[in-house]
Amino acid sequence: MRTQRVISVVGCHAEGEIGDVIVGGVLPPTGATMYDKMRTMEREHDDIRRLLLREPRGSVARHLNLLVPPTRSDCDLGVIIMEPTEYVPMSGSNTMCTVTVALETGIIPMTEPETRLTLETPSGPVTVVAQCRDGKCVSVRIGNVPCFADRLDAVLDVAGYGNVTVDVAFGGMFYAIVDATTFGFEVVAAEARELAVLGEAVRLAAREQLDVVHPENPGIRDVSIVQLNRPFAGVGLATRNTCIVAPGRSDRSPTGTGTCARMAVLHARGQMHVGDSMQHESLIGSLFTGTIVGEISIAGRPAILPTIEGRAWITGFHSYCLDTTDPYPEGYHLPDTWGVSGTISQ
Repeated sequence: MRTQRVISVVGCHAEGEIGDVIVGGVLPPTGATMYDKMRTMEREHDDIRRLLLREPRGSVARHLNLLVPPTRSDCDLGVIIMEPTEYVPMSGSNTMCTVTVALETGIIPMTEPETRLTLETPSGPVTVVAQCRDGKCVSVRIGNVPCFADRLDAVLDVAGYGNVTVDVAFGGMFYAIVDATTFGFEVVAAEARELAVLGEAVRLAAREQLDVVHPENPGIRDVSIVQLNRPFAGVGLATRNTCIVAPGRSDRSPTGTGTCARMAVLHARGQMHVGDSMQHESLIGSLFTGTIVGEISIAGRPAILPTIEGRAWITGFHSYCLDTTDPYPEGYHLPDTWGVSGTISQ
């Protein structure tokens, strides 16, 4: 074997969603901020993402997190989050994986029973409180960036479904939120394929028909994910949802930024208030707990300060190689497994 590069990755999942962490073999991209570094990675080094996310080394159900030094003095660690079709400014499940790996491998010193740190994401700094016991990161609670409802009851013309009413909210990325029960879904595991088809159709329609832009960073724009859920069960109770990640497959976790986006909508509708908590449940029964801990204004619009809490587990330690004669240096994808639409970009 003639290897032109070796990349070290720690495997991890948060409540079922894979968020592997690159710990060696990739140099930090340039940039004055973590957002700038993310864009540099996307523009100049996307071969790394394609190599590790596509077959034969990866799959559409995998995410990657690159650990980098922070650009801010008030942060302990930086991260660049890579998903199957895009680089995202923030992700709850990926943050849980990143923190768990950093603490359990000693990259960040672990303090028991509680470790506090600040992680710099492309969306901004997020605070972290990790419960730790006997060398294990038992749970991760994230103080997310400000989240807000962008619009309520927007009507989309969705191919194959007609008019679909959505709420659009920012939870770290933009979501279109749909009550899936209005289409006859129970939101259960057996419906995963059909839910993915609906979610991907809604996403494509939302990106075409809605101009969605973050008021403080115009580079963060457009609906990235569609959340399909049951009606809100009430404060403190568990509500089933699934978030359809492009190019069309269900998030295995309850989705951290999706939970924050849902709480922003519920807050805008007066169904949740500061101090209230909810649980989001995934198709596989895993849970995240979301809490509204404060209110804030973003460019003159009401927003919330939410936390999300969940668990992550290390699954293995891997060294990925690229042989100089390998005909697929950036991997490949086929639409039989690469989501319902088979696309490789948003």
